[in-house]
Amino acid sequence: MMRPCVFADVRADRDAAAALRGGDKLVGRPRLRNDIDLVWPKEGLRRIPYEVYAREDIYARERARIFEGPTWNFLCLEIELPNPGAYRATFVGDVPVIVARHGDGTLHAFENRCLHRGAMLCLKPGTGKEISCVYHNWTYDLTGRLTGVAFQKGVNGKGGMPPEFSTAGRHLRQLRVATFAGLVFGTFADDTPALETYLGPEIAARIRRVMAKPIRPMGSVSQYLHSNWKVYADNLRDSYHASLLHLFFTTFKLNRLSMQGGIIVSENGANHVSYSKMASDRDDDYDAAKLRAKQDNFGLSDRTMLQGRDEFGDGITLQILTVFPGFIMHQIQNSLAVRQILPKRVDETELNWTYFGFADDDDAMRTIRLKQTNLVGPGGYISMEDGAVVNFVQRTLPGGIGDASIVEMGGAGTSSQDTRVTESAVRGFWHAYRERMGV
Repeated sequence: MMRPCVFADVRADRDAAAALRGGDKLVGRPRLRNDIDLVWPKEGLRRIPYEVYAREDIYARERARIFEGPTWNFLCLEIELPNPGAYRATFVGDVPVIVARHGDGTLHAFENRCLHRGAMLCLKPGTGKEISCVYHNWTYDLTGRLTGVAFQKGVNGKGGMPPEFSTAGRHLRQLRVATFAGLVFGTFADDTPALETYLGPEIAARIRRVMAKPIRPMGSVSQYLHSNWKVYADNLRDSYHASLLHLFFTTFKLNRLSMQGGIIVSENGANHVSYSKMASDRDDDYDAAKLRAKQDNFGLSDRTMLQGRDEFGDGITLQILTVFPGFIMHQIQNSLAVRQILPKRVDETELNWTYFGFADDDDAMRTIRLKQTNLVGPGGYISMEDGAVVNFVQRTLPGGIGDASIVEMGGAGTSSQDTRVTESAVRGFWHAYRERMGV
């Protein structure tokens, strides 16, 4: 039986997720409740209780302890703020955020919520020295500092703010900002470790591998997933499903588990890389098996979509990289993109995709990247199944409360492995999750 939503508990965690303020200044971290009645199965990381995907009180606690806690959240590509005065809207979890490049070139991020009546300030990218609230025209500079209040002194000597009111010292809630290899991350917490430390050496090296030279954005797309954000986070770390679920992968031999590859998991389990090389003569397991994902009656009228270049010089044709809680970078053939997982409700998630190439791409490479963009995204030949299967999981949850999923492929640990027939990275995610949530 599904546990009823305890609205007092939800409000308590939502209040905790908002920073305590004194005179509109951030003065401390939120005080968090410790009474969530979630009992984890005795098998530990080998079992994931289904209720973690469905309970409102757990979702509220995630906002406070994960997205507003000591984690680094992807905000945007640095190239998306190319010049002083540029700003854009983004999110950290379900909290709206503005990220901006100040006139002196420094990057700043702050909550996208007017101090006056709570209206969202920024709806689309822009440039300028200030951002104005459309509701009552309160204005802020690109560090989030309140700079002006329309009719502060009233009209014709009547009305207006009280004489003691001052804009001085009033600031939108700020995030710490750090960049790495052209990626911009933000955190609400003062005690989040340095970004490169948070990534870990192996994950940092794999990001540098892709972001090896100046990039050029190619476009972006957003999709809504009718599932809890963690179902998709699981999916990205589950290398085992890729050539079973994704018909296109296996049919055209872009990714089979018999190919050379492996899993890299950071020391704390939070971040991971899955990679493979296309060249392989070891397809016996697939040729002998009767798999849905192996079909010989499909073909492509234009096979040039599958043609590309070994632009990194290491033979790796697929790399999926994640950073806890919600960042993804992919290299699939010559398709390059970053993704951003944004929870919206306990059972709804927004997934943002931003595709890019390199600034020095020639015309032929740009054509290759554009063609291979068809592989990924909401309707991509490969990734469209992911949007469906996460909903298949979410739809079963009302009957699954009290049960747990089985996560034993590849053993019980969270270590790196030289095979992708493993759920090691999935267990790593849940290790990091439990540590931050205190469950």
